[in-house]
Amino acid sequence: MSSANGEGGTARSTGHPAPPSERLRESEHVMTASDGATIHYRAWLPERAASKAVLLFHRGHEHSARWQRTVADLRSEDTAFFAWDARGHGRSSGERGGAPHLGRVIQDADEFARHVSATHGVPLQDTAVLAHSVGAVVAAAWVHDFAPPIRGMVLVTPAFRVKLYVPFAIPALRFRQRWIGPGEVKSYVKSKVLTHDPEQRRAYDADPLIFRQIAVNILLDLNDTSKRLLEDAAAITVPTLVLAAGSDWVVRIDAQRRFVERLGSSSKRFEVLPGFFHAMFHESRRSEVIVRVQRFLDSCFVSRHDRKALLDADKHGPMRDEFDRLSRPGGFMFVPSRAFLRSVGRLSTGVALGWKSGFDSGLTLDYVYENRARGKTPLGRLIDANYLGSIGWRGIRVRRRNLEELLRAAILSTRDEGRPVHLVDIAAGAGRYVIEVIRSLPDVEMTACLRDYRQANLDAAAKRAADAGLQQVTTHLGDAFDEHALASLTPAPTIAIVSGLYELFPENEPVRRSLRGLASAMAPGTRLIYTNQPWHPQVEFIARVLTNREGRPWVMRRRTQAEMDELVRAAGFVKQTQRIDQWGIFSVSVARRA
Repeated sequence: MSSANGEGGTARSTGHPAPPSERLRESEHVMTASDGATIHYRAWLPERAASKAVLLFHRGHEHSARWQRTVADLRSEDTAFFAWDARGHGRSSGERGGAPHLGRVIQDADEFARHVSATHGVPLQDTAVLAHSVGAVVAAAWVHDFAPPIRGMVLVTPAFRVKLYVPFAIPALRFRQRWIGPGEVKSYVKSKVLTHDPEQRRAYDADPLIFRQIAVNILLDLNDTSKRLLEDAAAITVPTLVLAAGSDWVVRIDAQRRFVERLGSSSKRFEVLPGFFHAMFHESRRSEVIVRVQRFLDSCFVSRHDRKALLDADKHGPMRDEFDRLSRPGGFMFVPSRAFLRSVGRLSTGVALGWKSGFDSGLTLDYVYENRARGKTPLGRLIDANYLGSIGWRGIRVRRRNLEELLRAAILSTRDEGRPVHLVDIAAGAGRYVIEVIRSLPDVEMTACLRDYRQANLDAAAKRAADAGLQQVTTHLGDAFDEHALASLTPAPTIAIVSGLYELFPENEPVRRSLRGLASAMAPGTRLIYTNQPWHPQVEFIARVLTNREGRPWVMRRRTQAEMDELVRAAGFVKQTQRIDQWGIFSVSVARRA
């Protein structure tokens, strides 16, 4: 198939136009995202079966055909290339330049990668990423939030800081978004500041699939996601090359450099190409880019990234360092907040419950799920509304929706496979979401055992199940870290749920015992649903102000998604899918017993 726009270009280092690839077959495909959106993508496949793959993520406003010349330059006899049109771009569905939020696009990236792997037969373990500008931010966020086991990634002029040039642009856009509503911003970027190549300028200006607008919410999410990635880059451990344009009019180089400096990868490179404009793959000297990309990708495919060291991340590393810092006395700036919540804050029903049972308790979680502001006096209800509306609790409620969605799908898939549906939730709390999912599937025969270490939680769960008339739900007092007890579960679970538990414990050995116990009880092909908290914007506030179920400061050691997934893998499970909220705080994953 021919490109939608003819791209001129030079081969790797010859200075001559690269001929069309004779060994790669170009084809166009469509996949359906989990929310029903249609994602168009191109594939360039070698004549023989591919042993490795490269995923391509285009810059903002562009589309997959813009990669055609780059693929020709990078062609390899055993490498398949796949480039998507991000939703709202090219031939994919959606409002041009828009999406519900950037988190949806990041989830699309995970679904795209897994679709490509399943459809075209190249494991994620043999896949690398090449991404440009906004696409580079999406790719970096995907690697951070979903921890795919890829070989490495190349980020070219990543848009961690966009040069907006208008003073106070971000605050003004936030004001507009809140008080006026959805809208779009026209890009100021002209082809003359993207590339020095006159032919490429003309191709850009004439391309009917390139548009100039971006939704306000996506631009704001891009800003917020970039801040999160710069702050938490240490969580990314895959080999990474970042290429910066020395004369970039679109994004800031200092943010790119800071990202690389903070990366947790032991194999990382940052290179600035003097004189280059932003669209480096369409520059007149793009052969210099191709050479660097090719060399780095080759090195990624030579050796496999070892993730086993993540099993000891509770003993050393950035997440352990953060936990140790938060465990030490300090945080005087939070004294007023602590004093307020301990006094006037008790007028709020939710705050008062948190001080009584622990802000991490099952009872508090159940109250947050209910999401109905209550309190003594109108002031108490106002405080409660602000408390329930905090970003952490909003994320918790999204986690619940994701958990219910994935649990419902797991139940139906287990039934359709001809297996009995036996659920066990090893730290069920009041069991609200499990009971509501069971109620929503009255035609599915199943049993459910809700376990917890506190009788008060089990009493609340038993009452809720009885009120719903669910006789198939039983409760059991038990330790979620008792390996022998979990291994002896009867009936053997075909779906095991661990929600909001492992995040509360900093050490990995109890988690490994728990997972080993479940693995011993579960047959091959059965499912484990687990949650994680790879990031939290209020982790220090929580540690300095709130108390846990034991009445102690609620200090959490964050686990990167890569660490949590490795703990699950080491126990004998293979991750299949994941959901995460738009802020990147709480993830829900499904794995199958190997």
